[in-house]
Amino acid sequence: MRVSLVGPVYPYRGGIAHYTTMLYRALREQGHDVLMVSFKRQYPRWLYPGRSDKDPSKKPLIVEDAKYWIDSLNPITWLTTFWRILRYRPDVLVLQWWTTFWSPVWFTLGILNRLFLRRPLVFICHNVLPHEVRRWDPLLARMVLRCGTRFIVQSEDEQERLLTLMPRARVAIVPHPVYDMFSDQRIPKDEARRRLGLPLSVPVLLFFGVVREYKGLKDLLTEIPEVQARLGKVVLLIAGEFWEDKRSYLEVVERLGISDSVVIEDRYIPNEEVGLYFSAADVLVAPYRRVTGSGAIQMARGFKLPVIKIQIGSTAESIANEIIRLLKGERVLNADHHVETEQVSWGYLVSQIVGGNV
Repeated sequence: MRVSLVGPVYPYRGGIAHYTTMLYRALREQGHDVLMVSFKRQYPRWLYPGRSDKDPSKKPLIVEDAKYWIDSLNPITWLTTFWRILRYRPDVLVLQWWTTFWSPVWFTLGILNRLFLRRPLVFICHNVLPHEVRRWDPLLARMVLRCGTRFIVQSEDEQERLLTLMPRARVAIVPHPVYDMFSDQRIPKDEARRRLGLPLSVPVLLFFGVVREYKGLKDLLTEIPEVQARLGKVVLLIAGEFWEDKRSYLEVVERLGISDSVVIEDRYIPNEEVGLYFSAADVLVAPYRRVTGSGAIQMARGFKLPVIKIQIGSTAESIANEIIRLLKGERVLNADHHVETEQVSWGYLVSQIVGGNV
């Protein structure tokens, strides 16, 4: 099958770029011909909340034949990109959807597909709506997603959001596949902790990835004193760039008196260092306030690292209770036990894209 896949890949950074790259590889491994279309320019500098949208990794994940055709601010490139896709004659067009910033580009491609190419258009919805929803976001999302033929989401919550916007949407839930591309970086725990300057005999909790309000880091910080009161000293290792006011987090740390128990690496962690952080930890804690697919959780799965997943407000169990139980070796209600199933594989995702079994 001929597949036109549109989304970010290296030199762009982050979970969706990794996702697009791994999906491209899975499609190729299963014998499909893939036209990989990425961006000349992703975001204008003034709009991007991080320090840079480029990947600083010395060992990047590269798509050798990616076509960098789309400039987010230049409509002419949207038209020329569609013309090139039209000439390629794909059997299916796949667009990544995660923010309404891309509404003008995706709407243009969707309408032109409906008028001229007339191929199935599959939206992979990483987030149906942005994490911080503005009043115009549902309108823009509905306008763009109506161009789609089929939809893939990563959780029941996202399916519900999509069906609220489009009650008749043909949607499949495909959990975020495991990120095992860095698993060969695993090293002994003591070595990893020495390299990071962490204590060898103290439990290390890992919070990994970009820091945003919806990921619940402040909720996790407020639980650390209880964990230490009941279990003794622990270290919370925060590895990721802050996309909001860092001072408000530091104030929480200071108010709680846990400065000596919190280690912060306020930067994007490049590929070659990912294994260092996951090897040093005893557990990844993901206290998200909203359930979506999580690259950090799938990286932990790749490293066989235990994960505590709690959607804040949806469970009677506190984060502290879950952490204490896991570190004591007891049964944890909200732990990810790494049950490998077909539904968390890249092959299953490919089957949903090319097979249309929704």
